[in-house]
Amino acid sequence: MTVSIPQLRAFTATVDAGSFTGAAAALGVGQSAVSHAVAGLEREVGGAVVHRGGSATATPLGERLLAHARSAVASIDALEAVVTPATARGTVRLAAVPTVCQGLLPRLRELWAVTLPDVDVQVYEGDDEEMPEWLEGGTVDAAVLVDPAPVPTGAVVVARDEMAAVVRRDHPLASQTALTLDDLHEDGLVAGGGGCEVQIQRLHELDGQPFRWAHRVREMNTMFGMIQRGEGVSIVPTLGRSMLPDDLVMLPLERRLTRTLVLSGPSSRPWHPLAQALVDAVR
Repeated sequence: MTVSIPQLRAFTATVDAGSFTGAAAALGVGQSAVSHAVAGLEREVGGAVVHRGGSATATPLGERLLAHARSAVASIDALEAVVTPATARGTVRLAAVPTVCQGLLPRLRELWAVTLPDVDVQVYEGDDEEMPEWLEGGTVDAAVLVDPAPVPTGAVVVARDEMAAVVRRDHPLASQTALTLDDLHEDGLVAGGGGCEVQIQRLHELDGQPFRWAHRVREMNTMFGMIQRGEGVSIVPTLGRSMLPDDLVMLPLERRLTRTLVLSGPSSRPWHPLAQALVDAVR
């Protein structure tokens, strides 16, 4: 079997874009080139790796190959970056949770725009649990990890924040100086929005309570909408303050819990030079 890097690039780009047209645009080549590359990969591996017709998602065989393909492409990208001229130039993929994307990355990107003007930072938004998976699997080159233990070698702490309650501005709890989990459960806790469920679970552990919720959602906008409609209250990191609608307010918790946010490259393979450049610029 002879699999080429262009075939792997075409395959991963097609799955990421959801179409051959989108993959061609991302790779800067014609759509026929992407189609031929994917077809060549399928001949080599003995089966279809993407579905045709509608969205170009990975087939079961493609799913089994995808993580390996991403890792191979990430390693080649890093190799190419090492042998290019010393000037930091190119694209680096960075993953972060929603509150970091909204509350921290704008400041970091301003810094990088000045210190690394020829580096394009592409942002991938995901949950706490997805960050290390994407980083080690090669989906991204760097990530802002939440409470990694231990802090990866070479990584840098970029921020710390605390968990806080979010309620409607006209809610009776809004007049309190600090809230407890019991206060929030009385009104109905909306858990999980923006990838913060791990921290909410930890707060329950610290209080000696079983983790429970009235509603469990994935997106912060969904969570904020439910709170606005009076369907519950929630807990989010203080970095999310800038994301709050005007009719919601953030209040301290009596039980304090701090998050540590760490910018890092992968631990299972050498870092992409541009990931190292991001860390060095922050350091």
